[in-house]
Amino acid sequence: MPIKSTVRLRRPVDIWHKPALSAVVALAIPDATLYALGRLDLVLYTSAGAMCALYAHGLPYAARARALPWVVLGMVASLGIALTAASLVTSTALLVVLASLVAAAHKMICDATRIGPPGNLILTFIAASAFFVPQQLGQVPLHLGLALGTGALAWLVCMAPALVRPQGPERIATARALEAAAGLLRTESAVASAAAGGAAPGARDVAQARHGAAAAVNAAWHTLFLVPPARRPEKAAARAGLERLLVRAEAALGDAGAEEAAGGGVGSEPHVLSGVGLLSPHHRSDADPSPSHGHLGGDPFPSHDQPAVGPFPSHVRSGAGRRVGGVDREAVVGPVVDREGEVERLGVWARDLRRGRPLPWVALSAAQAEELRGIEAVEESLEGRTARAVGRAEAHLAGRPGGHVAGRTAGRAEAHLAGRATAMGGSELGGAGVTGLRRPVPGWPRGLRTVLARLAPGSPLLPIGARVAVGCALAGWASMAVGVGHPYWAVVTAASIYQANTTLSWQRALQRTLGNLLGLGLFTALLPLIHTGQLAMIALALAFQLGAEACITRNYWLGSVWVTPMALLLTEFGSHLPATTLIADRWIDTVVGAGVGLVCCIAVTNRRAADRIDVALERVARAEAAASRLLAAGPVDGAGAADGTGRTPTTQTPEGTAGMAGAAGADEALEAGWARDRLVGALVELREAAEVAAGEWWQRALPEERIAHAEQQGHRALAGLVRRLTAPALAA
Repeated sequence: MPIKSTVRLRRPVDIWHKPALSAVVALAIPDATLYALGRLDLVLYTSAGAMCALYAHGLPYAARARALPWVVLGMVASLGIALTAASLVTSTALLVVLASLVAAAHKMICDATRIGPPGNLILTFIAASAFFVPQQLGQVPLHLGLALGTGALAWLVCMAPALVRPQGPERIATARALEAAAGLLRTESAVASAAAGGAAPGARDVAQARHGAAAAVNAAWHTLFLVPPARRPEKAAARAGLERLLVRAEAALGDAGAEEAAGGGVGSEPHVLSGVGLLSPHHRSDADPSPSHGHLGGDPFPSHDQPAVGPFPSHVRSGAGRRVGGVDREAVVGPVVDREGEVERLGVWARDLRRGRPLPWVALSAAQAEELRGIEAVEESLEGRTARAVGRAEAHLAGRPGGHVAGRTAGRAEAHLAGRATAMGGSELGGAGVTGLRRPVPGWPRGLRTVLARLAPGSPLLPIGARVAVGCALAGWASMAVGVGHPYWAVVTAASIYQANTTLSWQRALQRTLGNLLGLGLFTALLPLIHTGQLAMIALALAFQLGAEACITRNYWLGSVWVTPMALLLTEFGSHLPATTLIADRWIDTVVGAGVGLVCCIAVTNRRAADRIDVALERVARAEAAASRLLAAGPVDGAGAADGTGRTPTTQTPEGTAGMAGAAGADEALEAGWARDRLVGALVELREAAEVAAGEWWQRALPEERIAHAEQQGHRALAGLVRRLTAPALAA
């Protein structure tokens, strides 16, 4: 198994500072309060709730507001079990068993809910520590109340950035998708150049880049799907702007499969990198504060009778766009775009999103407009919209006056960015808000039922839970056997090394051992400073927390260098063991926990990992077959291409009942969009299942040829669907 790659440092995750600063703030407030009260012995309980601030930073704020209370409740429930057991159970061996069972529950639930970093680690660390803290039953309610209160503080800290950048998580997810799409195009270009020079083709690099792009785009769509429907037109316009950027990123998937498709395969249409017309943001200098097209502020949008696809605003047609860094941010990109220019353009957009700059404006192709009309039809059917509401929407879509709009700017924004103007009066429509935005495919997994299904009998998470339970128990008992009186660190070490497969678990065991031993050395070196007083201990604990979050995404071992002394400090606040005893116990616990945990990982193999591949292959086959049927049926016959505007002509009746539901091609485009989303999700799931199973030992032979064939056919079909939905509308 490779060692060099196990300890190699990577680039830090782009948002590492968000959980780091949130945790520091959430910890500093109660720590300072306890210091003023002279009750630093309660730090463990306040830290339990405050450390919940590390979670859910990848979620939009609406979803984060729902997810964090569950994290806090899970933390408080685990702490309650641990403290109750500590007050009632005197057997250390039995406490080890209970701590191991709680650690297994943490692992399975965090994996099933896919809560994201730091996963089960923080929950297990706090709970395992609490199992071995001297406790009286009457003290438990107070300690749980402290954890619950600081958990509420953590929620406030994590939600505070929404006041400044309410769309921050969605922007970051979209920027990642754009960067991954740029990476795919860059890899394709490099491989093509190398092949032209007689070098090896590099198909593996292309496959990895394609999977990365598909996964990033899929994750970005899921992030947007977690945002509830906007009830204010400006929010819907901003959401629609992000959707169009993701459509642009998806276009790279269509381009990536063009060469394969041209060789004869599913979806072998003419090569089109992207058919969406675009208007990049017109960046202003400080000396030019006037608004311009492309901004989501002021009055930035052309009037309703301006075509969304085809003719463009005069300042773009005249070539008046400014160049920034060699990129014309207002250039109109035609049906075929050079890859180098597209890579640079996607990178510029990603940087603009991260820096909070105004969104670029990307027009819809005719097929994409039809897809949104199909979504509108579904929503109108489900919500029972009145005929009058549909008629008013038609009037706005057609650019004709009709009905009150919540502000001229808002209506014009929606006409362009949401595909139609639906900023209708909330008093008359019950605040229905904006529709027509992209929605998850029917049956998209979410909610408690999905989590329970992932934990049902036969789930691949069950063997991993068994590994954690057995490994933690044996590690704790082994630590006791060599003379450690409070073996919680061995339990935590064993729990932390269990990953998706044996290979990753071995790497994590090496990283954990290396990081913990170096962290113990750091703690030893800082002992003179630690002994200067409690204020120094608080400052060091906060500094260690910040260092851990800054380094752990570069490599787990580097983060563990900071986590270890921080954990030791937390236990030091409540007890005063001799430093030599504390350090010696941690050395023993680390080695024993990693060693025993790894042995159990090998002994308790996950034989169901290969079964997950069979399920994923069936899902890809179904999704690819549905996509192939749509491609074989011919292009979407949308009337929007007839007039070059991306709009479908409608017949306005007195009640406006013709509506978007009857637009030609809307159903076909909607079905094509859903087929694309199903296929992307299936391909991502297949690649993840294959990578997990490949790292698991004692498996039946993997169907590598079937996997390769399914991925090839799936990506060809995906390329065909993407190229269809991004095909340019031809002017009449």
